[in-house]
Amino acid sequence: MYCPHCRILTVNVRCPVCLSRAVREPERGDWCFLAEKEKPWDGALTEILGQNGVPFLTESVLGAGLSARLGSSFERVRVYVPWERYETARELERGFFSNAYAPDSE
Repeated sequence: MYCPHCRILTVNVRCPVCLSRAVREPERGDWCFLAEKEKPWDGALTEILGQNGVPFLTESVLGAGLSARLGSSFERVRVYVPWERYETARELERGFFSNAYAPDSE
């Protein structure tokens, strides 16, 4: 199911974020929440998506004004991808971040 307000996919009949019951089946062209990342990981994720031909949208969590005031080190970015590319994007994200956070094996 898909909440058009929060732009998230869910298995519930109610959105777990806004509690709306106006969830529906996802449709082609729906932008779906993929991840929320802090700097510099947001750039790494969007670069990987771009390199693999996955379109994406980004949205600052703090907003431009607050981000400018607090500095970019506090900025978090939400990344959205089209529903029809969600699974590919999810696999790319999992693959990259499982390697990025893995300890070096020597």
